[in-house]
Amino acid sequence: MNTIVVSKQISHSPLIELHGVTKVYGTGGAAMHALRGIDLRIDQGEFVAVMGPSGSGKSTCMNILGCLDTPASGAYLFKGVDVGKLSRDQRALLRRNYLGFVFQGYNLLNRTSALENVELPLIYRGTPAVERRERALKALEAVGPKGWKSHTPGELSGGQQQRVAIARAIVTDPKVLLADELTGNLDSAHSREIMELLTSFNSERSITIVMVTHEPDMAAYAGRIIRFLDGVIDSESG
Repeated sequence: MNTIVVSKQISHSPLIELHGVTKVYGTGGAAMHALRGIDLRIDQGEFVAVMGPSGSGKSTCMNILGCLDTPASGAYLFKGVDVGKLSRDQRALLRRNYLGFVFQGYNLLNRTSALENVELPLIYRGTPAVERRERALKALEAVGPKGWKSHTPGELSGGQQQRVAIARAIVTDPKVLLADELTGNLDSAHSREIMELLTSFNSERSITIVMVTHEPDMAAYAGRIIRFLDGVIDSESG
């Protein structure tokens, strides 16, 4: 089996580094330069918000950080490991063992209970059934009131579904949580609840959070805000 060894790092070493990363879709006159030489460092325990208009490159950057896409040139280092030199299977292992994902659309299985949805990443890991159930229950308890475990997504509100999605993302104890417009389908009250939940995981569990958002109110929860424009990092604050 392919393996990936991630070395231990001192607290001030970067967790994520991008060096001159570019991404081009298409060729010739139809080529679209999504990223034009991105340099970025994210340390363990940071909470980073990524902003920018549609087509600015922020989602492409997130896909590269999540090992869902690869750069055309440049380097992506995760805890010192050059991700570009990993095989497809090794990148899949990195995603499975170190990364958690939360999306705007929740991406829950409709005919599956909340508890079973949260168990899914552990099934892919081959975690034994008893341990899997215990960890999924703890993850659900961490995101909100009890009583949802047997409910299907159709029986839950949008805010409750997003909490289940967050439980699914943290059940593997990821180093990094990648969140893409996770409050986009929620009203302001539920959005604040979700952001407070993320903030608690960041501060109490030291989970590094990288969050794409169009909403300045949500970005304000982050410790650093990175703004993309036309495939480059236009500014940083925080």
